[in-house]
Amino acid sequence: MSHATTLAYARERDAADALSHYRQQFHFPKHNDAPVRYFTGNSLGLMPRAVRAYLETELKSWETYGVEGHFEGPHPWMHYHKLFNEKAARLVGALPLEVVVMNTLTTNLHLLMVSFYRPTSGRFKIIMEGGAFPSDQYAIESQVRFHGFRPEEAIVELVPRTGETHLRHEDIIATIAAEGPQTALVLLGGVNYYTGQLFNMADITRAGHAAGAVVGFDLAHAAGNVPLQLHDWNVDFACWCSYKYLNSGPGGPSGIFVHERHAQNAELPRFAGWWGHDEGERFKMKKGFKPMPGAAGWQLSNAQVMAMAPHLASLDIFDEVGMPALRAKSEELTGYLSWLLDELQAEFPQSGLHVITPKNPNERGCQQSIVVPKIGRKVFEYLSANGVIADWREPDVIRVAPVPLYNSFEDVQQLYEMLRAAIIQNS
Repeated sequence: MSHATTLAYARERDAADALSHYRQQFHFPKHNDAPVRYFTGNSLGLMPRAVRAYLETELKSWETYGVEGHFEGPHPWMHYHKLFNEKAARLVGALPLEVVVMNTLTTNLHLLMVSFYRPTSGRFKIIMEGGAFPSDQYAIESQVRFHGFRPEEAIVELVPRTGETHLRHEDIIATIAAEGPQTALVLLGGVNYYTGQLFNMADITRAGHAAGAVVGFDLAHAAGNVPLQLHDWNVDFACWCSYKYLNSGPGGPSGIFVHERHAQNAELPRFAGWWGHDEGERFKMKKGFKPMPGAAGWQLSNAQVMAMAPHLASLDIFDEVGMPALRAKSEELTGYLSWLLDELQAEFPQSGLHVITPKNPNERGCQQSIVVPKIGRKVFEYLSANGVIADWREPDVIRVAPVPLYNSFEDVQQLYEMLRAAIIQNS
């Protein structure tokens, strides 16, 4: 598609955008009394305007009913987690039975590894991406040590080839095949937080299963960003947070997926809690854990209602729009940004500006990870001083994510203008 660098062109694209009105459903921080250009939805999504009303509903129930709010009011808390099942299932391509919203991301990652990392003396390795987000690194290291293995022997890290910035798919598959006889678990992020690379989860799952391993994904940077079909891909388990692309507030609740072939297995080892026990017998207070069918059997405690209400507000928006429409706009919006970055690269070759996110739209979500050698930090600070909220990651990456729910083509064009001005000023 032919693009232009002008503001008029960007506004023309926004006028033709069928999803542009959703921007009005979010609060934007202000800079000099004007909305910022917000590109950090990959770190913390903007607040939906509906959140206050959703929270007020639950505060009113607490005020009116006290403890009886568990059984009275618009959303009785006893069954609050069930409000999310169908919406979350549509979001990640699952059956409602296979998902539940509970806890936070790393807690859920540990709980799932209790069930799905079952090493033996001969099959004990975990394959993960090198440079994964620290939470994943620490969780995997500690699980390996908990089982009596040394991380340097049990953890196989996938790293790009020398001189390259992201993983080649064929190298991932080849490593799984080579390490397969000793591999207990393949556990990757669906989208790498640093480079923005989207992995081919269907192929990776097939390769992992062919090697005799269990396959799971941390979808923190994938849920709400890219289309997912976890059930059809035959993924064993997955978890995700809700505060990035899912706009559910700092520390927002996590979701988990457990494929139905496991979710119906009451004998699968797990760390049990009261809310995961059969709800028909829960209040009998007897010994002997009997798990709820499905992913709900991994719950520990009753729903964190006040933390989950903002998530419900956001999921209702996602359910209304649908991931196919969001993905279509995302490809256009990030495609436009990618083209503009190419223009900057051509105009200022001496800057060394380059993007470490894959060029192929099928290998990325909405994020672009930009490197401007030597002056990258100054460029980032210029953006911040001029009303652009982006994200700096050491040692030299500026991450920007045009989120299709609330970012516009004008936002992207203005980011281009600010980057251009920053390069000129600091060259």
